[in-house]
Formats: sequence, C-alpha cells, structure tokens
Amino acid sequence: MPDAPQGRLAGKVAIVTGCASGIGAATVRRLRADGAEVLGTDINTDWGASVCAESGAVFAAQDVCDFAAWPEIVEQAAARWGRLDILVNNAGTVSGLSIEDVTDEAWDRIYNINIKGTMAGCRAAIAAMKGNPGGSTGSIINISSTSALGALPSDVAYCSSKGAVRVLTKSVATHCAKEGYNIRCNSVMPGGTDTNILAQAEDAAPGIKAAVAATAPMNRLADPAETAAAIAFLASDECAYMTGSEMLVDGGMMSIHPGF
Repeated sequence: MPDAPQGRLAGKVAIVTGCASGIGAATVRRLRADGAEVLGTDINTDWGASVCAESGAVFAAQDVCDFAAWPEIVEQAAARWGRLDILVNNAGTVSGLSIEDVTDEAWDRIYNINIKGTMAGCRAAIAAMKGNPGGSTGSIINISSTSALGALPSDVAYCSSKGAVRVLTKSVATHCAKEGYNIRCNSVMPGGTDTNILAQAEDAAPGIKAAVAATAPMNRLADPAETAAAIAFLASDECAYMTGSEMLVDGGMMSIHPGF
C-alpha cells in the first residue's frame, strides 16, 4: 500500500459504502487524496476491491442490509487505525417503478438499502465516534438526492426513501448536537451524475443521459468527482459549524422555475 498523502483529512479515518463505482469510487479516491485512511465497502467485491487497491484504501465486503453486521464493519476501521472520523453512507439503488407498478418486495428492497442501511450506519458510526481518542468527534455524510426535493413520477420508492434520508440526517444531527457530541451529520443531494446506473439507463433508453443533462441550467451531467469534492469538504474541519444541512450538487437544477 502506498504512503497516505498529506492533506486536509490527514490523520482521519473514513468508511465509504457503495465504493465499487460512481460517486462511491470517486469519494474513496478523493478522501485518500486528501490524506484520510479509507475503508471502502461494497457488495460488489471485484469492483470494490479494485477501486480500493488502486487508491491505497482497504476493502471490506458489505451488504448494508445486513444491519447486525454494521458494528463489525465499523470495528474493522477502528481496530486497524484506532478511530473513526468519517462515514459516507453512499450505498443506494433505484427501482424505476411508479406508484401503480411498485411491488411490496421492490419497496422493501429500496427502503432496506437506501434508508434502513443508512440508519444502521449512522447508529454504528456514532457509537464508534463517541469513543474516539480525545473525545467524541466525527462527520457523517449521507447521500440523498435532488429527488428528495422534486419527485420522479417513475420511481416512488427511490424518491420517498431519499426524502427520508434527508430528514434522518437532520434528526441525527440535532440529536448529536443536543447530546453534546462533536459529531456532525449532513447530506449531499446530487443531481444528474454520470454513473453506471445512468449508463445502464442509457442502454435501455437511448437519449436519457442527454435528457437528464438538460434538466440542469449548466446543461451537463456532473462528474462523480465533483460530488466527491463536496463530500470531502463536509468531512473536513473546514465546515465545523455545519450540521443538519443539505448540499446540492445539481448544476442549478433545483434553482430554476420548471417553466423556464
């Protein structure tokens, strides 16, 4: 493993879920570049291990829906590096099903991954961060979506679960603040981003990438690295007074009246 680079996250330890591709992979690379030690996790062991190997991170196989195993994942980071400073709850999925088409099974799968997995991660991370040497400290970043603010008619489970992530974040943030923990919790809301999920959608429906890009005034998709930069900022001590907030990375999508 190469020596960790020195940067604004030097000395910090992070866990990033859903690290195999897209925003998760970009976040592993960015946090490493900024000096953090990183444990990347994913259910896709081949891609996840590859991303971690090339960036100097450590990989662990994880299904975020195995809620009882979350403390073990956190303990892997704490045992290896002696602390946990950052958790990025990035793992998530979509269903592509409207209210008339969604099944109970599809609904439960989306909610187990997108919201219950995020909750279980927050719960386990707080327990570890409270025990950090020198006192409780940490930053939790939950990946929500612009779909938490403006719904997609084609995916009722995804949109509502990301709305739940938004408010879960605020509840975690205010709880930690009121308890006197120096543990912050914020959410990031990506807009259209050039990920594997969107590439698969393009294969199924050519032209969808251009249509998504056109929803942003900047008229392009985000590179996952651009979202990772926002995550790295929230992970750093530079935003020590930010908690319970949501950061839009959407090219202006949510700032424009839909009639223009």
